[in-house]
Amino acid sequence: MNPQDSGGRREQLRRRLIEVQREIDHAAINAQRDPADVTLIAVTKTWPDADIRLLADLGLTDFAENKAQEFSTKAALCADLPLTWHFVGQLQRNKVKKVAQFADFVHSVDRPELVSALNTQVGSAGRSPLQCLVQVNLDPTDEPQRAGVGPEHAIDLAEEIVDAQHLDLRGVMGIAPHGGDARAAFEALAGVSSTIADRYASATIISAGMSGDFAAAIAAGATHVRVGSALLGERAGFVR
Repeated sequence: MNPQDSGGRREQLRRRLIEVQREIDHAAINAQRDPADVTLIAVTKTWPDADIRLLADLGLTDFAENKAQEFSTKAALCADLPLTWHFVGQLQRNKVKKVAQFADFVHSVDRPELVSALNTQVGSAGRSPLQCLVQVNLDPTDEPQRAGVGPEHAIDLAEEIVDAQHLDLRGVMGIAPHGGDARAAFEALAGVSSTIADRYASATIISAGMSGDFAAAIAAGATHVRVGSALLGERAGFVR
């Protein structure tokens, strides 16, 4: 048994992983898609690095955080594991360095200033190009807007990323509106994705869907789903 296990946590995570993967496979098959084309990203916010090690031991390779400090701490603690790290939260310019050091992907690129800051930090780090997704705001225009660029401006931000020497454009990310039609929102995101991918062949990723709506996202074409509570349970309280 993995020495990081405690009180049957590994078995709990194993059961949850089997169930989530079953639901992903079912949603993909219903959408006449290959389940292998959907990547499960475990969002481990507030959970300890021990859970990351347990999930990695169970075969997961992709992990995400949405807070820069927690992201950099966990990525450093798990640097011995062959993992792919995704940053999925809003990113302030003064936290860019923490993320650029460890991230393989940043899903939440939402403004030109962030493109510039990421490009500078990645260049200074002398590392491989950072894979970037344009975060598209899917909220109705008559409701308070959350993070993300408007769908009509997504192609402009995509061009900014393409022009950045140390960044690679890989696709789009979106979050369904609160209490809205998730399927319609994700279909709109897929439309934005198609427009960008028609111009930039590498931009094929659609990061969409979380614990409560990933089936709708897969039906609309999501290639990556970001699952937290369905996989790990309700939030814990990471302290390090």
